Amino acid sequence: MSWTKKQITILLVVAMTSFMGTFLISSVNIALPTIEKAFRIDALTLSWIITSFLLSTGMFLLPFGRWGDMFGVKRFFKAGILIFTLSSLLCGFAPSGGLLIIFRFIEGVSAALTNATGSAILVSSFPPQHRGRVLGTSVSGVYLGLAFGPFFGGMLTQMFGWQSIFYLATLLGAVASIFAFLYLEEDSLKKITLKKMDIKGAFLYMAGLILLVYGSSHIPSLKGWISLILGVIALILFLTVEHTIESPILNIKLLTKNRLFAYSNLAALINYSATYAIIFLLSLYLQKIQALSPRNAGVILIAQPIVMALFSPLTGRLSDKIQPRFLSSAGMALCSTGLLSFAFLEADTPLWFIVVTLIWVGFGFALFSSPNMNTIMSSVEKSDYGLASGTASTMRVLGQITSMTVVTILFAVLFDGQTIEQIDNSLFIKMTRLGFALFSVICFAGIYFSYNRGKIVR
Repeated sequence: MSWTKKQITILLVVAMTSFMGTFLISSVNIALPTIEKAFRIDALTLSWIITSFLLSTGMFLLPFGRWGDMFGVKRFFKAGILIFTLSSLLCGFAPSGGLLIIFRFIEGVSAALTNATGSAILVSSFPPQHRGRVLGTSVSGVYLGLAFGPFFGGMLTQMFGWQSIFYLATLLGAVASIFAFLYLEEDSLKKITLKKMDIKGAFLYMAGLILLVYGSSHIPSLKGWISLILGVIALILFLTVEHTIESPILNIKLLTKNRLFAYSNLAALINYSATYAIIFLLSLYLQKIQALSPRNAGVILIAQPIVMALFSPLTGRLSDKIQPRFLSSAGMALCSTGLLSFAFLEADTPLWFIVVTLIWVGFGFALFSSPNMNTIMSSVEKSDYGLASGTASTMRVLGQITSMTVVTILFAVLFDGQTIEQIDNSLFIKMTRLGFALFSVICFAGIYFSYNRGKIVR
């Protein structure tokens, strides 16, 4: 069955938006040492430039996924692109590290709007037998952004300063906005059901995430532990409330009665928890320990996302023909062994070893991601596509937050308010090795959920 011009246009718009967001994320990772010097901020504050973006994305993904089903996923998607464009421009003009963190938080809201609705738009526009292929193409957009980000981000930072990354993101956002408003049709009013919005659940969920992330950055102080405990309590109350709400932002029944959906989301949560901080840690390692320039560090880091981009469409198509759990579980195993290899980094580790390991992890992630997303979207009814898309994206971002939280805790405990430049090289390598060892253990644990999720009924 051939695709119509309308379907191809929808796919290109969603894939372009996916590219745009991850291009910025990976570019900023490379620019972090330069941003640290520009604003003279310590390592812990530096990590918040990444964490603030992830926190706001995680906070709003679930609500936007549910509310998108109610008020129109395409409306939310377009709003997300506009906010991305404006917030990127603000980031480029940020006069201080504190304001940059705030603008990055706003940018995360835009990512929540597009991530929560992009997959829902795709699966509702294509037949089920093409779902894996379409989602795989969209995921390729994500990985192409990750691939080009380190190289061009490093080059832009070195030649024109870190602000140029955000100016380029503004330009990309403007182009994506034009295409979205020209070619993405309005939502059908007949499909929009006005229901009571779950404000109480959304508040408890957001408060819980804020308290958890804030607390992690203040460990081992008493304030940090109290914040963590309050965050856990807020999230428990959130799950309790969701059982009683008519239109919850998180359908608990999908997690308690739909094993395929629950285990696939848990696998995604664990995988991203283990793998997201790879680029963050290696970017700092290559520039601090190996003394590479931002551009040359970007050339090294490009290896992983290029492999992801090349193989994700293929694994997506394979998941339409064979059970996705076999592909995803093999991918988790490859990621686990790659992370374990990074736990043995030294000051003089050959660059070829780092490149080969990044390729290994990239192939593992390509095996995991598209088939896993195919499983999630195939395990629910059409009326829950927005919720499923939002939940899957939330698991990804919560995993990314968890990954950065582990790094934040290591920074807070080991670095004692020092900048990256001030930290002794041997201590930095110790932290990096410990981080990768922890991530490897987490990833190995995720293989269980990936393999035991069950089968898709075609």
